[in-house]
Amino acid sequence: MTRIDFYILPDGAGPAAGPVMTACKLCDKATAGGHRVYVNSPDEAIAEDLDGALWSFQQGGFLAHERYDGEPLDEPLPSVLIGAVEPPESHHGVMLNLGLDVPDWFSRFERVLEIVAADAEARARSRERYKFYRDRGYELSTHKL
Repeated sequence: MTRIDFYILPDGAGPAAGPVMTACKLCDKATAGGHRVYVNSPDEAIAEDLDGALWSFQQGGFLAHERYDGEPLDEPLPSVLIGAVEPPESHHGVMLNLGLDVPDWFSRFERVLEIVAADAEARARSRERYKFYRDRGYELSTHKL
């Protein structure tokens, strides 16, 4: 069964501790552990910010990634894919959800990582997602950052 982790960002967190940089750190940790990551990002602006940040968040390096729109990609596939559509079979290890809703295909993943931003709307929507998962019996963990 899919394990769900919520990462709650602190109030007043600046860009260095915001959702995009937290996503970079979580992607880095997951790929270092040998996992492939699919970042669900329905918001194009956030996807663009994450795309840029993954190139530069590590001094002297980057995290290999590619945008995914449902079309076949050339091999070898990078460890991280960013998209808003159902991911390819190769990336069903870890999903990092940057969307405000639960994707229909979330249960195909071993783990789902939910980043909870500090603004009121994001917190309210994350509580809805938490309740959705809890009501269906998924194992939930919460991490205050």
